[in-house]
Amino acid sequence: MPYIPSWDEFVRAAEEIYQANPYKARYVVKYRHCQSKLELKVTDDIQCVKYRTDQAQDIKRLEKLNNSLMRMMVSKPSEIKQ
Repeated sequence: MPYIPSWDEFVRAAEEIYQANPYKARYVVKYRHCQSKLELKVTDDIQCVKYRTDQAQDIKRLEKLNNSLMRMMVSKPSEIKQ
């Protein structure tokens, strides 16, 4: 699966994967120190989206995505739609 070039597309796809199948979705964050790259992957074994960056400003974006996914994981389905 190729990496998605746009952060906004990645976030939208990641949230769609989670909402489609919350019990099978997985979210992986990996930092490769040798390349100074941050890699993100969201999958449910059917779909897979990946994003890679070497920009420090993307750490704040990662934090927002992480908070968004955690909020979805702990809230009831009716509370997710805002």
